Amino acid sequence: MNKIKKWSLLLIAILLMSAICLSGCGKQPSSGDKSNTKNNDPAPALKYQGQNLMVHSGAGLSKAMDEMGQAFEKETGAKVNFNYAGCAQLLTQMEINKQGDVFVGGSLNDMDIAQQKGFTDQYVEVAYHIPAIAVPKGNPAAITCLEDLAKPGVRLILGDEKTNAIGKKGAKIFEKNNLQAAIAKNVVARGATVNEIVTQIGMKQGDAGLVFEDNGVDAKNIEIIPIPQEQNAIDKVPVCVLSFTDNKELAQAFVNFVKSDEGKAIFVKHGFKTIDQ
Repeated sequence: MNKIKKWSLLLIAILLMSAICLSGCGKQPSSGDKSNTKNNDPAPALKYQGQNLMVHSGAGLSKAMDEMGQAFEKETGAKVNFNYAGCAQLLTQMEINKQGDVFVGGSLNDMDIAQQKGFTDQYVEVAYHIPAIAVPKGNPAAITCLEDLAKPGVRLILGDEKTNAIGKKGAKIFEKNNLQAAIAKNVVARGATVNEIVTQIGMKQGDAGLVFEDNGVDAKNIEIIPIPQEQNAIDKVPVCVLSFTDNKELAQAFVNFVKSDEGKAIFVKHGFKTIDQ
């Protein structure tokens, strides 16, 4: 065999060995080798992925409910849409449109009306709604108690007695403590929602007003003065599935989440005291 043939055979052998080695290095992991396949597994589908939920809620509950909706979406895949307004306005909307899945009221009176109108036949109470006095940062009028609201010259911003929970509660509190006449002389404005009252007090458009304790948790421009329990009219936050929902299962799942330990923790984070079921 001449030298050219020998070198040709040697070159072919080298090329064959290289091809075998490259093939071995590029092999796919076997079924027992899971190290490279774990991250490629598709995430499991969430139970209510792609479904939508409409929740009517009192405006004063918006911060807690926004976080509640985000947590529920993460856990179930459902998209939660909120409609915030004064509860009297929400009840009127529901009566006209017969739309929505869940109602979160600012008081038990709101739920009583919802039941009378046939919007629901049962509800759960999830947290206490505790009225309190709000004053601008620094408390320029030196308000210390409920009686101070009746002093001549004190400018009060209160809720509407017919359209929102804090307005109705305020009327009961002032009647309970025989302050109605003096309070009436000091009212300079009435807000359609408790959030409006918080904003106006923070801008020093009034010396004081009535809000709920939880409204002061994240507010930077107001201070909260508690009302003693014997003078107060403490209410509760009720939640229900609406009778005209198109997705009763999803609506009930949201109500169950709101009253769960996780839901209660969100209420506590936003300044509420929760009710043990």
